[in-house]
Amino acid sequence: MTPSTTPRPQMSVEEFEELARRAPETVRLEFVNGKVQVKPVPDGSHGAIAVWLMKQCMQHRADLSLYIEQGLKIEAYRKGRARPDCCLVPEDHFVGQGEWAEPDGVLMAVEITSWDPDSDSRDRIEKPEAYAQAGIPVYLLIDRESCGVTVYSDLEEGAYRSCVARAFGARIELPDPVGITLETEKLKKYAD
Repeated sequence: MTPSTTPRPQMSVEEFEELARRAPETVRLEFVNGKVQVKPVPDGSHGAIAVWLMKQCMQHRADLSLYIEQGLKIEAYRKGRARPDCCLVPEDHFVGQGEWAEPDGVLMAVEITSWDPDSDSRDRIEKPEAYAQAGIPVYLLIDRESCGVTVYSDLEEGAYRSCVARAFGARIELPDPVGITLETEKLKKYAD
């Protein structure tokens, strides 16, 4: 008998949710690809980027809301739980859904890189796969290390077929269902 090549999760989803409930406020936990991951607490520039994006979304799409750190059930991705830096949804979409909401109806997930060694695998590799498998149409990565933005879109069969990257300062389209064009010049100020 050949052993399974699929890695086993570190714990069950229920065990993770209990661990996350008991974690101190200084720790943000996720359960992606069967592994517990610790996201760094955001610094001031990270927060400023989230506020900048919120203003852009409000200016162009007043019918939508940008939620900060709403937990999502990313069930298709090994029964995971992710906490995107931001989620763009119709107004009041998450009302009554609790700490870990279903991803249905999320138009865009956003990650803003932090200065930690796991950022490369977490934000650039695992998150695009997880959000695509969860059916989220657009994934926006604001990458402070590379000083650029990347838009993943054109969702087909649980994978993003389009990946467009631009340097901070360039204009980038967030395709439908988001339908916003971002002018990213101000992000140069937050690259530190």
